[in-house]
Amino acid sequence: MASARALAWVERLVWILIYGGLFGVVLGIATGGAHLVAGWSLGVLGGIAVAAGLVLIWVRSRLRETTPPGAQSTDNSNRGTT
Repeated sequence: MASARALAWVERLVWILIYGGLFGVVLGIATGGAHLVAGWSLGVLGGIAVAAGLVLIWVRSRLRETTPPGAQSTDNSNRGTT
């Protein structure tokens, strides 16, 4: 169980990793012609970031939000109807 704040943080991190990683891959491809080692390094690091973002999507799908104590409904089954 996770709080709403933690879930929002994970969702934000997912998209930062995915878009940042894709940007790194594109920079790696563009840099590969001028400097091979830098291009491969950027591409691999970008790919790792994208993979981490995809794993976090799976982690986020498994997390459930905890309800605040005041938001729970009471059990009315023991009360008589009037």
